[in-house]
Amino acid sequence: MKKHNYSAGPCILPQEVFEKSAEAILNFNNSGLSILEISHRSKDFVAVMEEARALVLDLLGLTGKGYQALFLHGGASLEFLMTPYNLMTKAGKAAYLETGTWAVGAIKEAKAFGETVVVASSKADNFSHIPKQYTIPADADYFHCTSNNTIFGTQMKSFPETEIPMVCDMSSDIFSRVIDFSKFDLIYAGAQKNMGPAGVTLVVVKESVLGKTGRTIPNMLNLQQHIEKESMYNTPPVFAVYASLLTLQWLKNLGGIPAIEKINNAKAELLYAEIDRNPYFKGTAAKEDRSVMNATFLLEDESHTAIFDEMWKAAGISGLNGHRSVGGYRASMYNALPLESVQVLVDVMRDFETKISS
Repeated sequence: MKKHNYSAGPCILPQEVFEKSAEAILNFNNSGLSILEISHRSKDFVAVMEEARALVLDLLGLTGKGYQALFLHGGASLEFLMTPYNLMTKAGKAAYLETGTWAVGAIKEAKAFGETVVVASSKADNFSHIPKQYTIPADADYFHCTSNNTIFGTQMKSFPETEIPMVCDMSSDIFSRVIDFSKFDLIYAGAQKNMGPAGVTLVVVKESVLGKTGRTIPNMLNLQQHIEKESMYNTPPVFAVYASLLTLQWLKNLGGIPAIEKINNAKAELLYAEIDRNPYFKGTAAKEDRSVMNATFLLEDESHTAIFDEMWKAAGISGLNGHRSVGGYRASMYNALPLESVQVLVDVMRDFETKISS
């Protein structure tokens, strides 16, 4: 039976990425060696790294605009502290928008480096919406936001105008929609949400914002050091970078971000229409802030949980349970999830309605 993978991360990737990755594990570039065993300094892998870094900037529309793309270790969570290390001055401060669990984590790390101002928060409402009215201090060293919140199913539909550097954690919606990425001075994203396997983190940074903190930064946490060493200051996660390159190539061949945005919107519209129509389900996020990537919803009557769970599992659906901290259901519709899989879930929800109503 075909599986329909709604996992929030590590998540679904294009089938051709699995196939090409599998081939490379056995024999990479007809070298007789596996991608798992080649030297990261070999000509073949250096070419992979160079193409991946260039393709990131190409897809984001940032080529030739003073940005560098890096593939690093540590997950997006390490960027929680690398961001203030590289951008917050010794006597300065940073401004943060608190919209979910990952924003809370980023704020906690920033506080260890200096004054950290939370300009707005939706915590009191269980992060069910994105704050709209807030003021960003003009004297802050940077402003940090999280574009999409996987746990609570909210997404920023627009971004503030500010003269200070803007940082964004785009772990769960990067490459999914058209944005003016030049608005941001630093973008980071764990690959395992929408770009590749777990084990590598993408960082895109405008070089002009670096080197101004007055801090002594450990080399492994210094973005300038990683730029100087062309994203290979230490041994990179070779396989994860390669699989990410394959995913980026797939996206480029599909038509890039404008093409995938249309597909993603169609998937989200199909599922949210059913959530709103079906009397046995209810969404958890404010409608104007609903995430295109992660749809969160509940049963109106939790006594029907066992029945619904049995039905979606029987249909080959996987990973639909909500995050352990909030419960309910979460349908993660990342780039590689086909519209067909969303239709299967919608059909199950309709069959469930018929079953309960009869």
